[in-house]
Amino acid sequence: MKKNIGIVGVGLIGGSIALDLTRSGEEIMVRGAERNEELGKKVLGKRLVHEILSLRETVEKSDIIIVATPPDVTTRILPEVLSLATHQTVIDVASVKEPVLDAVANHPNRHLFVAAHPMAGTEFSGPDAAQSGLFCQKACILCDAEKSSEKSLSEARELLYRLGMRIIYMDAGAHDRHAAYVSHISHITSFALALTVLEKEKSERNIFDLASGGFDSTVRLAKSEASMWNPVFRLNRENMLEVIKSYEHQLNRFRRAIEDEDDHEMQLLIRESNSIRKILKQE
Repeated sequence: MKKNIGIVGVGLIGGSIALDLTRSGEEIMVRGAERNEELGKKVLGKRLVHEILSLRETVEKSDIIIVATPPDVTTRILPEVLSLATHQTVIDVASVKEPVLDAVANHPNRHLFVAAHPMAGTEFSGPDAAQSGLFCQKACILCDAEKSSEKSLSEARELLYRLGMRIIYMDAGAHDRHAAYVSHISHITSFALALTVLEKEKSERNIFDLASGGFDSTVRLAKSEASMWNPVFRLNRENMLEVIKSYEHQLNRFRRAIEDEDDHEMQLLIRESNSIRKILKQE
């Protein structure tokens, strides 16, 4: 395992990576690059990293650099990081891949870069949200791996395995389509449900008293920060529009069954949806 790790953006994902590495028992030096001075102090106060440096210093003193910023920021900062790199492995962890890969497609140091998406997270963000074990037994998607050098791929895989992740390979376009259907739509649904409830149920007391565990788990993602998810929806726009259209179609099937008092159709819809149980039980 490389001993010098640099993390650009020490929030939920970057901070959780840092936490696992700094507490691994190995002599690993983890440095953070954080332009916001207050956030930098918070990161140091929580002992997520050993020191906060400038971007240039972080890259120069690291063997592996992890760019853990929102995807729109990643598209801007990743070319700069690669320009500063000479031999280091550079990994990004954004949840939208095609725009990120397009941003460095013709970069002379493209071979040093590995595009990754750890399928892990919570509804919270920032260094306060960092938690140990976040990635254990979770999947990490590596995109367009054939464009990365074997050295960079090997180092990225070693780090991801150290975090307890299993690796899946996918091209960037397929990743963004699948992420829209399996991950991003969950947030849209949660935001929309929260807005619906807030619009129609004016009593905060009723919401609190009547909301069961099912509602709470469904709307949990509505606590997520706009600064994190607005860029995801914008950069994955085409796929998001496709999945929203499909979701609207399924809502309309339920609406028609209720309007028509069609118990048979409602039974079929619910039973059809129940097949997700078999998939989600798979290891």
